[in-house]
Amino acid sequence: MNGFSFKEIGIIHSPFTRLEDMPIQPFFAEGTEGTVEIHQPYAKGLKDLSGFSLIYLIYYFHLAQSAKLQIKPFLDDKIHGIFATRGPLRPNPIGLSIVELLDVSENILQIRNVDVVDGTPLLDIKPYIPQFDQVEVNHVGWLEGKFEHINHALSDDRFAGDKRKE
Repeated sequence: MNGFSFKEIGIIHSPFTRLEDMPIQPFFAEGTEGTVEIHQPYAKGLKDLSGFSLIYLIYYFHLAQSAKLQIKPFLDDKIHGIFATRGPLRPNPIGLSIVELLDVSENILQIRNVDVVDGTPLLDIKPYIPQFDQVEVNHVGWLEGKFEHINHALSDDRFAGDKRKE
């Protein structure tokens, strides 16, 4: 590595104060509003962001206590490799969510469909651009057939503190 370290550029605020019982993806957080508070030294970087409907939030899973290379994800009862899941217990605990951008006012972003625990450190923001980001896929691995019967998926305690389950 070149000695580069990541910097927190802001804080994500949401109604979720505990890992348990929060939506596991933005899709399941439909309608949930929150804010992103950008630290003042980075506020100039928000110029022209308000023209986008959707943004990527890239953040640090600050409550992840250790990495696990194999986990039991929320939508299956089987163990899978961490890189075949979106679980937070990663070697580099970095999260990614696509949220709706409602408003930009000075250093505050109003967002919708947030699935992130309150107080999560923000590492970066990128605009969602359908012409670049929306691609068709042929396979979704072990998730094939898992979406047909779910309409609301919530977190449990498997990734929270010492109560985690594999």
